[in-house]
Amino acid sequence: MKNEFSFNRIDLSFAEFLIQKTKLEKDNKLSFKKLIARLSSAKAEGHSCLIVSEEEQALLQLSGVADSTGGKPLVLEHEKLYFQRYWQYEVQLAQEIQHLIGNKIELVNSEVLLDQYFPTKITDEIDWQKEAAKAAINNRLTIITGGPGTGKTTTVVKILALLQELSSGSYLNIGLVAPTGKAAMRLKESILKSKSSLNCTEGIKARIPDKAQTIHRLLGVKRFSPYFKYNQCQRLPFDLIIVDEASMIDLPLMGKLFSALAENSRIILLGDKHQLSSVETGSVLSDLSEALITETQELKKSYRFSGNIKHLAVAINEENSEEAWQIVEAAHNDASLLDSDLIDYIVEKKINYFKLIKDDADFKSIYTEFSRFQVLCATRKGRFSVEDINSRTLKSLKKAKKVMATTDWYIGRPILITQNSPALDLYNGDIGICLLDENKLVVCFLMPDGSVKKYLPARLPHCETVFAMTIHKSQGSEFEEVLLVLPEKITPILTKELIYTGVTRAKNKIQIASNKTVFTEAVNRKVERNSGLIERINM
Repeated sequence: MKNEFSFNRIDLSFAEFLIQKTKLEKDNKLSFKKLIARLSSAKAEGHSCLIVSEEEQALLQLSGVADSTGGKPLVLEHEKLYFQRYWQYEVQLAQEIQHLIGNKIELVNSEVLLDQYFPTKITDEIDWQKEAAKAAINNRLTIITGGPGTGKTTTVVKILALLQELSSGSYLNIGLVAPTGKAAMRLKESILKSKSSLNCTEGIKARIPDKAQTIHRLLGVKRFSPYFKYNQCQRLPFDLIIVDEASMIDLPLMGKLFSALAENSRIILLGDKHQLSSVETGSVLSDLSEALITETQELKKSYRFSGNIKHLAVAINEENSEEAWQIVEAAHNDASLLDSDLIDYIVEKKINYFKLIKDDADFKSIYTEFSRFQVLCATRKGRFSVEDINSRTLKSLKKAKKVMATTDWYIGRPILITQNSPALDLYNGDIGICLLDENKLVVCFLMPDGSVKKYLPARLPHCETVFAMTIHKSQGSEFEEVLLVLPEKITPILTKELIYTGVTRAKNKIQIASNKTVFTEAVNRKVERNSGLIERINM
């Protein structure tokens, strides 16, 4: 998909600032300003760099603020223009990856153990999970990709048991991480579930951790600083790190994570390369999967994800828009177009949630009920956006007397944290619910370790109501039923990756509120982000 950049005040102000540092004469200053505004806008759209013409390259060389060494504010490498910082992130990540794949592991005979954990089947079908395990035993970096239900977590738990058995009594120190608190909690739950059915001793099971945390917490956030406790100078104390939902990780964070790895450690990235890339800069998992063919294993058989949701996801991923529309238009039980009033349907789905609150049910039951159904929107503003649906849903809930709200905070308000707060152990993407506790309002959160934490509303970092959330914010989450709401007209944000991500958040049922034109056009559009990471890794 070709991106059209739009400039905002920050883009133009930064360009104006940088002009003052150049050696350009009047005639070239306007062209330079537009070029830098384009670069700033491109970064906001998720691109690591901007592709520039030969004429623009000549202008940059004249400016005196760009070179290819990283010693100036701008870096120009052939036709790619970077901000110095993002060029450095890309270079740093590529160097760490090259070091990892160059630091070979001494091969061991693991066939007996592989057969123990992945018994040979009497079939010609390839056991993709076993192939992924073989790769993980022999590589310091392994990327395991696959759609929903392909067994990424099941596979990695078996890999953890295998590696512990192969470590000859010197057990591995393993870290489990994910980009958000919600994703970390899901990883913990999956590990616990898969560990119980392992074909190994209780001693090996005990060596497989089941506590997951966010990447920010793993690295050790420094308050009021962009730097972390663990870095190139102070390495992480882990022999192996498992990273779930890796498609959500942006270029800067991935670079900082890899830079903090211990000298002889391993890392396994889990994710769906067909999902949306990170909200911020880069499409790192997708780029790494393309650059590192030997280290990448794709799980191709789905064990849980089936029926029309699976058929719909495949059609979307293959950009077969007509087939995708036919699936939802046929009104299957598990995949269909919404045929009810949008807001009435959302309110109906939240009746039991508010009943549990009224009946003073325990928080985990309330949280579980809320998480069964979620509205996902493509856009934040405008008609059929997150703001629109949250506003109209609250109004309808008040009318139905399910919510008694005179202020922004009320019993039953679900909120989404949108700003990291390491001091409070709350991170972007965490979901909390406002309840009455000892005659005062508190916001309760289910933490990755299963505990419940309570905060006064005034203490919370920036947050927003979440009867509806953006598809971007839903990454790392899973719901029994999803209602996917698209805008009335096509916008640049609508792509097949966005629709695919929204659809694959649903375990049992997906409903779509959209017209055919918007839906099919979105499915036919693909995200393309400018980056030099693939070429840099393969240099």
